[in-house]
Order: sequence, then structure tokens, then C-alpha cells
Amino acid sequence: MSRLSRAAVHRAGSRDLHLTSVEVADPAPGTVLVRMGASGVCGSDRHVLDGDWTLPSPTVMGHEGAGTVEAVGEGVTDVEVGDSVILSWFYPCRRCTACVSGRSYVCTGSRSEECLLPDGSTPLSLDGERAFPYLSVGSMSEYAVVPEAGAIRIPREVPFDVASLIGCSVATGFGAVVNDAGVEAGTSAVVVGTGGVGLSIIMALQLVGANPIIAVDLSEEKLVAAKAFGATHTLTPSDGLAEEIRRLTGGGAAYAFEAIGRVSTIESLPSLIAAGGKAVIVGLPPEDSPISIDALSLAEGGKSLIGSNYGSTVPGRDFPRLAQLFLAGRLPVDRLISHRITLDEVNEAFEAMRRGERARSVIVF
Repeated sequence: MSRLSRAAVHRAGSRDLHLTSVEVADPAPGTVLVRMGASGVCGSDRHVLDGDWTLPSPTVMGHEGAGTVEAVGEGVTDVEVGDSVILSWFYPCRRCTACVSGRSYVCTGSRSEECLLPDGSTPLSLDGERAFPYLSVGSMSEYAVVPEAGAIRIPREVPFDVASLIGCSVATGFGAVVNDAGVEAGTSAVVVGTGGVGLSIIMALQLVGANPIIAVDLSEEKLVAAKAFGATHTLTPSDGLAEEIRRLTGGGAAYAFEAIGRVSTIESLPSLIAAGGKAVIVGLPPEDSPISIDALSLAEGGKSLIGSNYGSTVPGRDFPRLAQLFLAGRLPVDRLISHRITLDEVNEAFEAMRRGERARSVIVF
């Protein structure tokens, strides 16, 4: 059997999403049917719409979602009907060397990036044509079918709009600070780019006690938001940015995070950190984006430049932790949401993102 689900569909060559009905199959063994409660509108989706990344087509977009388990396939034991779940856009295979060693964030057996379920199938079809859920989630739809490992139970008290952001931007930003950089209390940090991920980085930096926390962005609106989330200083990009950061930190930041995915800002990261400092690439650039780095300066300064994918998140461990931090009032994820919208407003939300507006739009079903 299958059900019709209204969804936002992307076809190659178009910057706009088409709102239509897709067929969603019943959950096969090892998979879970989720009635979506909310879906974030994320920059990773925009990369696809703008042609920066190549995907199979047609694609039901959205990878940052949460909802209620409506049915489970044979053999599923992690979740039950009625559970509130956050969907993970990088489901682990649970069998490869990385997974069994506790590093599921570098799983080599996942087929998420192919937009396929573990058996190579897809639960979606459109007018008799095979359709693909973006990153094996497809959260911009009333229903989604995901692997068991990609549906993480959380307390029912967490609103779906908040839970959806935990599934990507918050986990990515928090994980970059805690899992990848290992920021210590009292150390300085700079965050370049204060969209949803950048603000999540700032929230995490405040939580672990970093000081000072310097936010850098072109948008005055976003810098005001950065201050509200814990930034102690705000700066706009300029030729003297590195010198100003050195002045504020006494020689350079201990940590720097790039949360845009732009080649020029990634290349500037080493100039923002002190000797022995660590720079973290969190924003994802377009495909085939080589960068130029002064390797001698990096080596002589004992500086580290590392990549952060999903904040090295282990969803089954980290999503419940983040949910509990929100419920305890220590991680104000709800304040990230600047606009709650309907599915019909999704193209408008992406246009606002392209203009550099809004902190985070969330589709509420």
C-alpha cells in the first residue's frame, strides 16, 4: 500500500520547488513511517536548488525534520508508533568499522548521500516515476519513510519546530564546538557567519563558557541576533578584521568557526587564530571548491584547520542530550526560529535566505 503526501519537489535545473502530491510507500522491514510535524529550511537545501550540489531528480527536499512515528516495518525495535522522533540526515549502517568504533558520523556504509534507503530503494514515487528523499529524509512532505537508525526518539515535550532544528543546524553547530573543537571554558572564539548554524555555534560556545565570543557577519540584523545568543562582540568583515580580532583576544582567537561555506572566508580562518589555535570549517561549500592556504604559516604557528561534518554527531547519543538541554532551559533553540511558515511559503523562505534575511524559517505541518 501507499499514501499520498503533499510535498515540495525539486527537479534538476529549477531554483523553485514544485508543490505536489507524491506517493509514499508503507514502511519496509527496518524502516519507519513518520508523520511530519516540522521541517527546517536549511542552507544545504539551497545549495541543491542553486545548482551547487548535484542530486538525483526528482527530489523531495528537506533533511531537517521531526514528527510522530505512524507505523514501523518488520524488525524495528528502536521506536514505536506514537513516539516523537528527530530524523537524522546521515543514518549509520551500524556495521562498518567506523560505526562499531563509535564514529558513526564517518560511516562508510550509509547511503544517505545517494538519497536511498539501506537496500538501495526509495519509498517515493511521483506520477509513476521514482522519486528521491533528500539525504534519505525528504522532510518537506507530510510523510517520510526513513531507516530505523535515522529516527531518534526524544521526549514528547519537545515541540516539533524545535526538534527539527536539533536534527541538523543545532547538532552541527553544537557538535563543532563540543565534539570537533573541544572548546574549553575561558578560551576565545570567533564565528564567521551567523545564520542558523552560526547561532547554534554561539549558543554552544556560551554554554561551555568561551570568552570572548566574537561574531562576524555582513547583516546587522544577524549580528543583533548573535548578541542575543551570547556573542560578546560583533564585527563586520573588513580589511582589518584579523587585526581587530587579535586586539580583542590578545593575539588571535583560540578557536575560529566558518559557518557559511564560502571559499574566501574559509581561506581567512588561519589568520584569525593564535599560534596553536584551531580553525573549524563548518559551512559546506559548493562542489569542487579548492582553497588556498599558506601552509608554512599554518605549520610554523602550530595551527590546526579541520573539517566538521554534522559536528561529528552521533544522533542516538546527541539528539536526546540536546533535547534535554532545551527542556532544561540551557539551549534556547526556540529563539532560533524567526519565521514559522506553511509548506506553501517554502519558495519565499529560500528567497529570503538568498537575500541574507531571517535566522531560521521552519515549516510547520
